[in-house]
Parts: sequence; C-alpha cells; structure tokens
Amino acid sequence: MGAPFLLTLVILTQITSISSSFSSHGLTGGSSLSVENQQHLLVSPNNLFTAGFHQVGDNAYAFAVWFSDQTTSGVRTVVWMANRDAPVNGKQSKLSLGKDGNLVLVDAGHYVIWSTQTKATSSSLQLRSSGNLVLSDGDQSILWQSFDYPTDTLLPNQPFTKSTQLVSSRSSTNCSSGFYKLVFDNDSILRLLYDSPETTSLYWPDPRLLTWKVGRFQYINTRRASLDSKGEFHSSDGFTFLSADFGMARQRIMRMDTDGILRVYSLVEHERGTKWETQWQAIDRTCRVDGICGANSLCTYSQDSGRKCSCLHGFKMVNSKDWSYGCEPEFKPCIRDECDFIELREAEFYGYDIRMGLNYTLDACKKDCLLDRNCSGFNLGWKGNMGYSYCFMKTSLHNGYQNGVAGVMYIKLPKRLVSSFDQKTISLSTLICPSRPVLTPLIRSYDKKHDISKPLGYMLVLGCTIGIIEIICIVVFWYFSHQHSSAAEESYFPAPTAFRKFTYRELKKATRNFREDIGSGGASVVYRGRLNDNRIAAIKRLKNTYQQGEVEFQAEISTIGKVNHMNLIETWGYCAEGNHRLVVYEYMENGSLAENLGTGKLDWATRLDIATGTAKGLAYLHEECLEWVLHCDVKPHNILLDANYNPKVADFGLSRLFDRSGINQSNFSMVRGTRGYMAPEWVFNLPITSKVDVFSYGVVILEMITGRSPTGKQHTSNEDGKAESSLIEWVRERIQDANGESWVEDIIDPSIRGEYDRTIIENLVRIALHCTEEDRDARPSMSQVVDMIQDPR
Repeated sequence: MGAPFLLTLVILTQITSISSSFSSHGLTGGSSLSVENQQHLLVSPNNLFTAGFHQVGDNAYAFAVWFSDQTTSGVRTVVWMANRDAPVNGKQSKLSLGKDGNLVLVDAGHYVIWSTQTKATSSSLQLRSSGNLVLSDGDQSILWQSFDYPTDTLLPNQPFTKSTQLVSSRSSTNCSSGFYKLVFDNDSILRLLYDSPETTSLYWPDPRLLTWKVGRFQYINTRRASLDSKGEFHSSDGFTFLSADFGMARQRIMRMDTDGILRVYSLVEHERGTKWETQWQAIDRTCRVDGICGANSLCTYSQDSGRKCSCLHGFKMVNSKDWSYGCEPEFKPCIRDECDFIELREAEFYGYDIRMGLNYTLDACKKDCLLDRNCSGFNLGWKGNMGYSYCFMKTSLHNGYQNGVAGVMYIKLPKRLVSSFDQKTISLSTLICPSRPVLTPLIRSYDKKHDISKPLGYMLVLGCTIGIIEIICIVVFWYFSHQHSSAAEESYFPAPTAFRKFTYRELKKATRNFREDIGSGGASVVYRGRLNDNRIAAIKRLKNTYQQGEVEFQAEISTIGKVNHMNLIETWGYCAEGNHRLVVYEYMENGSLAENLGTGKLDWATRLDIATGTAKGLAYLHEECLEWVLHCDVKPHNILLDANYNPKVADFGLSRLFDRSGINQSNFSMVRGTRGYMAPEWVFNLPITSKVDVFSYGVVILEMITGRSPTGKQHTSNEDGKAESSLIEWVRERIQDANGESWVEDIIDPSIRGEYDRTIIENLVRIALHCTEEDRDARPSMSQVVDMIQDPR
C-alpha cells in the first residue's frame, strides 16, 4: 500500500507543479501555453488579471489579458490582445517563450503570427498586478511589455506616449482593428482620429476651434498622458479631467469604443453584481463623430431611441450590416438642367468643402452648384451677428447629422427624385428655446374693510413673478443667440486631415531604394513608389535636413495638415526618422504643368480648366482655410496634373501660415520663390501679403497662353528664343502695337492656334496683366480672379 500511495503523491505533486508554472509563476525559457488547454493561464499576483487564449470567433483565438472576475453580463473585460487582426486556430496553436528570449505566437503549429523579436540568454514572462504583461531577462531588465503596445484600452498608470495609440475594435462582435484612434498628432496635441481606407479626419478636439481655445498647447517636446488610479487624467498638451467618481476606490479603464468615443469606465457594485459604468466621455453628441454613419447618410439622435443612421433620399446602404460603409446612389449623376435640390433643415455635412460664397442668395448657391459637376450639395446659413449669408459647396456628403444645427443643407439630385422627396420631421434632442411662460391669473377677493396689505402683497408677488420671467427670457435669448452665432462662425471650415507616419524602411522599399527619380529641386528629390496597399505615390526626399531643408519640411508638414481642397495635392503621410525627412503625396499621372507646356498635349479647353482650378486652389488657401496660407512659390513646376489633366497646387515647402488677425503684418527672414515669378515686394522689401501669389499666378497664366517662359523665351523649339524683355512687358508691347486690332494671334502659343475662343483669351490676358501690376493694391484677390474667369462680364 505504501508504494502506490507514494507514486500517487508524486504524480499529484507534478500536476500541481505544472499547473502553478502556468499561473502565478509565468513562463520561462523553453515553456509554452497551449490554446487547447484551458488551464494554461497566467494570473497576476493580486489575482486581478488573467492572460491566456481568448476566443474571438468560431475556432479563432487571440492571446489576451483580461480582468479575472467577470461582470454581471458574464462577458470578459479584455484589456489587451497580441494578435487582434490575425486570430489563431483552436488546434495546435501555442504561445512559446524560446530559450533565445523570443516570445512567439504560432498558429496551428506552423505559422508565426506574432513575436516580440527579443533576444536574451535567460528570460521569463510574468503578468504583473497592474495588468502589464512583462518579458524580462535574467537581470530583471524589461525586454518587452504589453503596456508599450496597447490595443483599445488604457489601464491606470499605463503611460500613453507619442509612439502608442488606442485603436477601437471594428464592432462589438469583431475585435479586429477599427477606424477610430486616440493619438498624439504631429503638433503634440492629443486627438481622436477617424482613419478609414477611404478618408482620414480629426474630430476631437473640435477641429473648427483653434487649439488654444480648447486649452491645448502645441509643439511641445513631451508627448505623454496617463489615467491614475483615482480617476484623474493628465496629458502633456494641457488636457486634464477628473472622472465623475474621482477618488473612489474602484477599478478603472479608458477605452476607445467602437462608436468613436473615448470613455472612462469604473467597475461599480450593485445588488445583482458588478458592471462597468461610464464616468467620463470625450464627446457628448454621438452624431458628431466622423464617419459614424458613412457617406451619403444622415445621423440623428434622441434620448428615447439613441443614435439612428439613415440613407439620404435616392441612396441605399452599401452593406446592410455595417453603417460605416455608408450609402451609394441609386441614380446616375445629373448635369445642370437635369438636376434640382432637396432641402434638409437644421442639417450639416461637415468637411469636404470646395469653396465658400459670402452674401450668396439661395438662387446663386443653386446656380453655382449646378454648374459644377463636382458639387454634391451646399449649406446655406446666416451669420446674424455679422449680417451676411454664407454658402458652402460640398464635393462629398460625409459626416451628416441633423440635430438643431444652424443652416439648411441642399442636396443635388435628379429632378425625378426631387419630386418624390417627402420632408420628414425629425425629433431633436438639443435644447429648444422655451415658449413664453403662461401666467396663472391671480384671483383676488376684497372684503368690505378694504385691507390695503393684501393688495400690496399681491402686487409684490406679481411684480416679482414678472421680473423673474423677464430675467429668464433675457438669459435664454442671450444664450441661444450666442450659441447660434458661434455655430455660424465655427461650423464650416474644411476638416483637417491627418496622415500616416511612415518608417524610412517602408519608403525605401516602396521606392526600390529610391530608384525612380521623377523630379528634383534645390532642396529635394521626388521619387515614384508603390506603397504596401499598392497605391502609387510620389515621395519627396529632402536633401539637407539640418539647415533649410528641415525648415521647409516643418513648414510643409504644418501646412498640409490644414488644407483640404480638390485643387490642392493630397498628402498621405510623412517620415521623420533620424536624419531622414520625406513626404508622401498622391501620384499625379501627367506630371507638372511645366513638363506639358510646349508638348502640344494641352488644348485650349484644358488650359482654361487649369487656369480656373489653380485659381480656386489658391483662393482656398488665401481666404477659406482656418489659417490663411501663402504659397510663395506659384509656378508651373508646382501645378501638377492628374490623369484627366485636373490641376492641383503642390509643394508647400516655402509656404507661410498666418492667423486671420495678422496676415498683413507678415515678416519673412528671407526671399522666397523663383526668379521670374516673384512679385516686386520681395525685391523692394515691402510687406508680404497674399498678393505675391496673385502676381505669380498672373505670370503662370501668361506663360500658358503664350508658351513663353517669364524671361520671354519660347517653350517650343520653333523660335530662337531671343527675347530682350520679360514676358509681362512682351505681352503689353504686343497689345500696344496692335493699335486696337486683335492682338491674340500675335501672342498665342503656336501649338493651340485655331482651337480657342478669342474673347475668352482676351479676358484671361487682361486678368493676368491685372494680377501682375507692380502696385500690389491694384491687383485683385484670388477669389475675385475666380469670379472674373467664370463671369467675364
């Protein structure tokens, strides 16, 4: 009996030893956790957290960390995942710590899905009481830790830095990476970002407000934030808050939720158990989250039914199970007289503005939109405090919501759909101005003695009541008038887009070691490359990053994050790694305007479209940005042409941003621009304003019409190019020599003869000469140029 008893005791001891090695003692080199063994778990010393394989789908598992105790709902509260975007099989998958110190997750016994890429002769993996999964070497130095790679959750005292981000799950049932992120932006501001495959935008803090207005500090050296155990959050950009239950001893988490809202939760005990309750959230109005209902849709909210998405009239859902895909049209695009508009009251579609018109009537807005095939609709509103109307043209219908917004939205549709539209009444959850209070009449009874004290008492009560009512009305009137004027002032600025930060290794691979040079300048070289998602990109690499090159890089990155227009180059990202400074743009198939002049490819209609589009892009920079932008180097080399020869202004390396209150007090430390296109202000050291870009634009237009460079030299090779005067002087002389006769044939580029409208060319030449006046005050603004081109009367 003694031997079997001893044998059983030894077996039980070994089982206990094995079980403990997978719980409190963690993993050591050469050991592993199996997905098929539910007992293979790591438990923190305080038993608060557990790490192991967590099921995320049918036969799909992720290695994760979660709270050991489940809430009343019975659902695990997962706080970290290693492989959220690549689940492993439920058979033969393992998390193994090799003797070389590398922690590896293997799928189905064959495929490496995830690893820490660490090396050490002696290592161990432990789950600490803070919820941090730590891989350390024999000296207890940290080789790797999960706190450096958060998924969608931040735990108390877990540092959030410039190299980390919180990414929402795709949905409540799909834990893969979603579209919403908490990040430190390039300007050191903590922001919420909507990043879908089609578009990218910032939506918190409100991008329509200057950062200092929301208490944030830009361009500081430190980028760090954390939530402490008491419920206080602090960020290095100045943003702080206290949770509603600050100071109470509770478990807390900060989570980037699937609806795009950042929230702080606390674990609260109730009679029936525990549950996570919201103690703070970044955004109160769920419809103000970018992309929440997708394109061509409208988001509404009420306290009774919550958030609701609906397709616009004439559109249908792309994916019936996922609103993020938005809606698609059930009609073919209409043009001009085939179109009309439906009216959506108190609605807004944020961002994607192509231009703004001031003091536009409804008919003028409709006419403008009907003539522009890229216009999908417009918003018409009134700035009561300023006394004028505004009209914003939209190129796309994104971020639509209808909750008491000032202004009316008009959607362009075929006439047959407009006639079938039925305006629906939508209940609003926002504050509604109260109607005038109803006064209950005082019924007085007088006795024969006519006691004077009672009438005085009644009069006192009545007077106080009326006084209180008047005070309430005054306060309510002031509040709502202030709110509406603020909304009108701040509601319509193009949404600034965020862009991805690439590694130098990625861009080196994309360009095949910078093999294909497609352009160069004094401080940069542009290469053609293919990104990992197969998009063709133009990648500009600065040559000198320590001196002027670094200055240009910072100027360009600062500028491109604040502009969004169809006639401005779209930027996809940048690289700032070591000494390397690169910017990633969309690739323009037809190169620059400079490359196409003199080739015979540009007919007159195309040149006119280029002139118009360039003017619209510059007008947006000068007048419609949140901060005004001077390009300072407008020339054909910086006007790029896409596959359809649509123009886009590029290269903001010499640009300058100005706050709206101080654009006329410009100070430049050096002359900027290119010889021949530079305004006289640069030479005579006069104040620099947006009129320097107007001058350069005028020179570009003359160059497009004549085919001659600013020095007077012909682009084509059929003339000797010997010109004694500048292009501007040359054109003026030809007009004077004509003595009232037609002078168009004398100056027109030979490659477009016989394919033009003489009246339109004469108008465009006069506009260009007007732009190139030596007196800057005599030059028009770019918005005036756009009007003169489109309406030559």
